[in-house]
Amino acid sequence: MRMYSTGVMFSKPWTGRLVVPFVCTRLAVGCCYAQTTPTLPDNPSPQAAKAQTFFQRLGQFYREDWHGAASQGPPPPRRGLPSPLESPPFPSSDWSYGGSPVLGEPDTNSYPLMTAWNGARSRTKVYGWVEPTVNFSTSTHRNAPVANDLYSNRVEMNQLIVYVERLPNSVQREHVDVGYHLTAFYGTDYRYTTDKGYLSSQLLVHDHQYGFDPILEYVDIYVPKVAKGMNIRAGRFISIPGIEAQLTPNNYMFSHSLLYAIDPFTDTGILATVQLNDQWLVQAGITGSHDVALWTNDAQPSATGCVSYTTRSVNDNFYLCANGINDGEYAYNNLQQYDATWYHKFSKSWHMATEAYVMYQRDVPSITGPIKPQLNTNGATCRPGLKTCFAPEYAAVNYILKQLSGHDFIGFRSDLLNDKKGQRTGFNTKYTENTFMLSHWIGTTVQMGPEIRFDHGWDRKSYDNGKRQSQLTVACDLIFHY
Repeated sequence: MRMYSTGVMFSKPWTGRLVVPFVCTRLAVGCCYAQTTPTLPDNPSPQAAKAQTFFQRLGQFYREDWHGAASQGPPPPRRGLPSPLESPPFPSSDWSYGGSPVLGEPDTNSYPLMTAWNGARSRTKVYGWVEPTVNFSTSTHRNAPVANDLYSNRVEMNQLIVYVERLPNSVQREHVDVGYHLTAFYGTDYRYTTDKGYLSSQLLVHDHQYGFDPILEYVDIYVPKVAKGMNIRAGRFISIPGIEAQLTPNNYMFSHSLLYAIDPFTDTGILATVQLNDQWLVQAGITGSHDVALWTNDAQPSATGCVSYTTRSVNDNFYLCANGINDGEYAYNNLQQYDATWYHKFSKSWHMATEAYVMYQRDVPSITGPIKPQLNTNGATCRPGLKTCFAPEYAAVNYILKQLSGHDFIGFRSDLLNDKKGQRTGFNTKYTENTFMLSHWIGTTVQMGPEIRFDHGWDRKSYDNGKRQSQLTVACDLIFHY
């Protein structure tokens, strides 16, 4: 056997002689062709992908999110104890405290709008949500004192929210860092955030169904060298105690407990949150009382102090607060609040949240006296002959919650409110409510929360403008994040 220079092997010499001219002719032609044809590169570069438009990037985010195709890297490091819960499906992965970002937790949030806008590369983020709702009720006019589905048997836009936010980096311990937050809030729920003096005539004078409120405007300053980190918040912020909050994604359920419906909503002032160690946290601040702008006559210096303790197992958290404490004299929502919250985790999928408080005001005008109460507030049912009196209220709520999957949980809420003098609801009676709900997520951007709820006033007719003693409500909201 012989091998020729062409690399072709032949078994007979004569065959090779016949083929060689043919091969050489092809080679020659190939050489001539090569001389007249541009040489191709050894490693051709791929063509650049066509740039997507803003709306194409936005649509891609939602498609990947809803189909579980969004890329997820390893979680960044955090300081302190591990998170006890999964979020989603729950509104938060940590036992909540108000008035500060969670110290030691990195900002891992990725939002559709920011991803489409600049690839989510900036620390300042613009995002929000839209929340349409529907409810069916045995009451004809209003569902009060139920909060967040006040108007009976309607489809509504409860919240249309825009956030502009930059969270301080509280994971690092090297340098001071600054964050800020601005909110634009429109919808029927504006009545649960309105402060006297902030565009308040739309509620206090006109009682509009829909309104606008710039609910949150504050600056956060993170100081790493104080204990294990301190955050100073200055501006207008959510009143800090409690399980529930005004902004709907921060809650387990669509409707709110009776306990929440009558407590303070927002405060304006300065608050320091200090992480003493992984388990203990303390807060202290001064505000201008509750639900009033600092330039109104109702504002007065008020002290707030809280302490939070989490067990090392992260199965329990206790959060105690004295909120808005001053002389307690009657003014617009000048409530003196003492609040306690307990979170307990039974297992990987079961946990509960319990809250109780006592609140009061002094010298509240009697409903039969000559002194008129402030707009959008109630007088007190005082003893005959008294012009004013002491008006306390007590409340407790318990949530039992079961995680079904990474997208679903169910919950049951029991609630008791004793409005002793009727100053908060307009009826001096004890109330109870029980609510069962399901929460379902589509990806991380759409949440639905159907629920069924039964309320009862024990001492008198206090629902449907005093016409009914009980109320049954079936309701649902849809939260679309952007």
